[in-house]
This record gives sequence, structure tokens and C-alpha cells, in this order.
Amino acid sequence: MTSIVKGPDGQPRCGWCGSVPEFFPYHDNEWGYPVADDVRLFEKLCLESFQSGLSWRTILAKRDSFRAAFAGFDFKRMAEFDASDVERLLQDKGIVRHRGKIEAVINNARRAQELVEQEGSLAVFFWSYEPEAEMLPEPQTASTSPESLALSKALKKQGWKFVGPTTVYAFMQAMGLINDHAKGCAFREKAEKARQHFKKPVRPSL
Repeated sequence: MTSIVKGPDGQPRCGWCGSVPEFFPYHDNEWGYPVADDVRLFEKLCLESFQSGLSWRTILAKRDSFRAAFAGFDFKRMAEFDASDVERLLQDKGIVRHRGKIEAVINNARRAQELVEQEGSLAVFFWSYEPEAEMLPEPQTASTSPESLALSKALKKQGWKFVGPTTVYAFMQAMGLINDHAKGCAFREKAEKARQHFKKPVRPSL
């Protein structure tokens, strides 16, 4: 997990992104940079749920189709999906046609609306689980953390589905709640600078 691979430009990168060429732009431009946009956060958690038991390459290749099928992951619109939408999605060859996962993300859209009402935004809630810097494990040596366990438990308590601690940890890695770029990766410092300049979401004062 901590290996380094050279990218097309010769710069060192996290070893995992050398598996297939399409991982390089995802790694360089998205993975590990902090995100505060609720729709992007919800999309990523949904896609991580769909990835369960599959490869990220499969999900990344289908991402545009997922976006088209799920109303751009606008959870307000997804919350209105009904049984006919489930059947429509089960016929969509562009996505992963797994009834349980489809029903789970529709359920999660409804739970996301409830969470926004409680916390002000998804970003406020998710970023409240950002680990303290001194508590971070060595980069790419873990598949869960105390924070991902806690966040997974909190989401499940509120009725979210397909949000186990490993899924949640991958979400936290990707959305920049931790900087898990490998030591020696040319993009670790870039991600860290982005985190330093990131304004952590806080609940609006009443």
C-alpha cells in the first residue's frame, strides 16, 4: 500500500494509482483534497457504497452513468425516487445493478435530508469526524480508523445503509478528511496545503 509508482510525467505517486491509466488523473486532481460541497460528499459516499465488493476502477468507469441515473446525486431529488425508479435503475446497464445498493442510496438520500435539517449541512457533520493530526496512522497502512468506526456507527444509528467502517474510511481518504497520500508521493504536499487552506465547515449560528 505504501509503494510509489512513477506517473506519465515521471513524478512519484501513490502506488495504487499505477494499476490503470485512468487512476492518475483521479489521484492527481481529486483524491485526498478537502471537499465541503454536500452533493459531492453524498455522491462519493454513494459510490463507495456501490464499490463494496467491487473495484474502484469499475465504479470510476461508470461514474458519469451513475450521475445521470441518480439525478447528479442531488439527494433532495433522489429522496423522491420510488419503486418505479428502483426498477428503472435495475435496467440501467451503465451502473451497478444491485437492488440492495440502489435501495440503500435512495434511503440514504432521505437520511441525508434529515441530517441537513439537524446539522445545517452534510459537510458540518462529516467534518466533525476529522481526526486529530497526531492521531493519524501512517499513510495507507489502515483500512479503518477510530473516526471511521465512529462515523459509520453514527450513520447507521440514523438509518443509513452500506456505510461500514471500511467504506467510510475510503470516503474520508478521498474527500480529504485525512491526507493519506503516501510519503514520497509528489501530491502529498499539495493535498496538505489544500487542507491547511481549507475552511472547516461549522454549523451556522442561530
